[in-house]
Amino acid sequence: ITVVTWNVGTAMPPSDVTSLLHLNTGETNDADVIAIGLQEVNSKINKRLKDALFTDQWSELFMDVLSPFHFVLVSTVRMQGVILLVFAKYYHLPFLQDIQTDCTRTGLGGYWGNKGGVSIRLSIFGHMVCFLNCHLPAHLEKAEQRKEDFATILHMQQFEGRAANGILDHDLVFWFGDLNFRIESLDIRFVKYAIDSNILSQLWEKDQLNIAKSTWPVLSGFQEGPLNFPPTFKFDVGTNKYDSSAKKRKPAWTDRILWKIKPPGVGLGAGGRRPSRGVLSVSQLCYCSHMEYMVSDHKPVAAIFAVQFASKADKPPVEIFVADEWSRPEQAVVRYKMAAGFHRSSWDWIGLYRVGFRHPKDYVSYVWARSDDGERCLEKQLSVSGLQVAFSDEALPKGKGEYILGYYSNTSSSIAGVTEPFQISLPRSEEGSSPTDSSGSSSDEEDDSTLVLLAPKSRSPSPGKMKRHRSRSPSLAKFQGLILRPSSRDRGTSRSPSPQSRRGLPGDIPTIHLPQEEPRVHGAKAKEPGWVAENQEGSSFYQTVREQGRPRRVSADNPLARADPRNLGLLPALRLEMIDQAMGWRRESEDQGYPCRRMSPTSPPGCSSSPREGNSP
Repeated sequence: ITVVTWNVGTAMPPSDVTSLLHLNTGETNDADVIAIGLQEVNSKINKRLKDALFTDQWSELFMDVLSPFHFVLVSTVRMQGVILLVFAKYYHLPFLQDIQTDCTRTGLGGYWGNKGGVSIRLSIFGHMVCFLNCHLPAHLEKAEQRKEDFATILHMQQFEGRAANGILDHDLVFWFGDLNFRIESLDIRFVKYAIDSNILSQLWEKDQLNIAKSTWPVLSGFQEGPLNFPPTFKFDVGTNKYDSSAKKRKPAWTDRILWKIKPPGVGLGAGGRRPSRGVLSVSQLCYCSHMEYMVSDHKPVAAIFAVQFASKADKPPVEIFVADEWSRPEQAVVRYKMAAGFHRSSWDWIGLYRVGFRHPKDYVSYVWARSDDGERCLEKQLSVSGLQVAFSDEALPKGKGEYILGYYSNTSSSIAGVTEPFQISLPRSEEGSSPTDSSGSSSDEEDDSTLVLLAPKSRSPSPGKMKRHRSRSPSLAKFQGLILRPSSRDRGTSRSPSPQSRRGLPGDIPTIHLPQEEPRVHGAKAKEPGWVAENQEGSSFYQTVREQGRPRRVSADNPLARADPRNLGLLPALRLEMIDQAMGWRRESEDQGYPCRRMSPTSPPGCSSSPREGNSP
């Protein structure tokens, strides 16, 4: 297990973090799990809005760097500028279960999240492990406040389930972050002399955390390796020189990584039983700072641990069986068996992933693991515990490549079974692009600007092919000022089933399109069959559907009206347009008789007849 902590000081991420994650150290230190704790990630309002729409840049960086090494993002949690990410090798995913997150604010008396702690807990091969990333109060004189805040975090964070409700109930706890402990008593000149002379041991006994470990009961049992690296705070940004400003802060080991093993027989779970049996041991293989990273006034710290469990759960919740190669569509059949006691959900699905996928929603296509009548997914009972599903021809990737199948459990929000990599070798389509895509070479440019927005708690996979930017935005309704227009890639019928369709909505759900521009506008495309315009005036709602060249109006009671993406919980791919383009479309719609749309929550409901008013956002 590799653990990294870094106070990034609101900086932009560097271009490469390979050495920080110790990815090229050879097979002997090859990590199975990597936990990354960040503090002071830029959380200004404009930045937080962007991060709400897309994954933040730091998380994107770590996924980009780790995915070629077969690491997959298991879970992540963010509280303002405090972020925690946990990655694992893809073949370990079925053995990482009971994943939960929590966060505790301690800034401004518990109302502000600039300080506090975020945690991810999970069962690793049947043993409960918790990762806790903290950012505690700064300054030399705030040692008691740091103790109180840490005690508050331990008390407030509680998890569901019978095993390990509190942080210290876990078999193994990793506590790390910008803990902000300082060096007491010693003068800054002596501290710098000890650092330059490499006699760091003379500073250890004055380190506040070392003192607290022997005097604070709340820290009883926590262990830390020797501080054989220079203090990691405070540096002039862009250099390896300690603070040269007027404040001249004294160097300190503010960034730390500790661990604690639960003593045998202590903290029994509900029913008086321990979730894990036997003795586990932890040895620290590496504990160091990385002076080569200079984007912040802190240096990142990394530690590598070898964890020896006394027992190991070696059978995954779901076993998947697949042929070594799919060279014909009819070979795309998947058999799977579930272990006894596995809680299956009708929203479970089996995803097809490219080797090197980044997270569980980064699939190429999927089929439902359980289906109802009228759905694409074919499923039949093979035996008492065996099931079979098949991928449709259009859901399969064309060409050659290595892929992995994974069973996603909606109940546990994790992958419960994976296969070994296998080959898919299917001939590429001779027809080329979709018949609805008449843009030619411009389609690539459009795809680059396509943004995928996801519902936060959607039980089904996200629609369409996932791009690099993935959103966890709260809902589309909160962004009423956006002008939505489908891209060429998404004008075909979506392969993503919706919750309404699973409840027996008659007929196929139509693709929802907003009115297109007339052909007389520069290079505009001809209107496509099946476009739907929508308008909302007071409480009335209607849609205009063009069928066989004839428009007809659909009432709100009709199933087509209920197929609005905002009602489905699955949001379509959207393209954000410049305000000038949007206003130009509004003027065109006025001439063509289209119903007016409010450009922002503060815009007047009626259409503007004045050119000056029409140009005002």
